[in-house]
Amino acid sequence: MTRGKQKIDAQKRNAEKNQKAKGSQLEARAVALKVTCPICKAQLANEKQLGDHYSSKHPKETPPAVSS
Repeated sequence: MTRGKQKIDAQKRNAEKNQKAKGSQLEARAVALKVTCPICKAQLANEKQLGDHYSSKHPKETPPAVSS
């Protein structure tokens, strides 16, 4: 029965490792997403992503100036 016990122990370890984090991730998400598209209000992490977003989602519009 050694293998049976090892299997049960492995399942317990995997269950603990794969448990979802407790609480909400909304605060962490809000901190990470700092730039907002003025047209569609999509939240992006940085200015480079905003430029990429404009080229793919709003190709006829000009992206806003980068604020340094």
